[in-house]
Amino acid sequence: MTDQRHDRFERGTDGPKVIVAGIDGSDSSMRAAAYAAGLARRQNAMLTLVYVQPVMPAGAALGVPVADTTGEVAEELVNEIRTATEHLKDIWNVRWEFHTFRGDPYNGLVTAADELKADAVVVGASESAGHRFIGSVAVRLVKAGRWPVTVVP
Repeated sequence: MTDQRHDRFERGTDGPKVIVAGIDGSDSSMRAAAYAAGLARRQNAMLTLVYVQPVMPAGAALGVPVADTTGEVAEELVNEIRTATEHLKDIWNVRWEFHTFRGDPYNGLVTAADELKADAVVVGASESAGHRFIGSVAVRLVKAGRWPVTVVP
């Protein structure tokens, strides 16, 4: 046993400092963003909302303006988030940022979490039937084992 005394109590330094929430406009992703906002508020953490703009070369080859479409989705998401925060500003305050990355959702969120030095990642449960074949983004993030991942139904 040592004679060291622990006179100082450490308060408020544990817990996540940056919480990344993946959003794509789906109902489950918006619930994930709301859940992450609550976590960020309680932990006094930065909420970082991330939209991964899909890269669809096949659509672009057919003349579909993919960059314009995904850019519009990102703008709509930012507007929804700003409206929600404006309604809640007198109730509670959360520090937040919005980032967009390009790529497939899994790799985009991994890149975002790495670059933003995420302490936790929150995503919505997949609403797509195709995830049974290639694996949902949420399951792939959990299997990566690099951050605590919360999957919101």
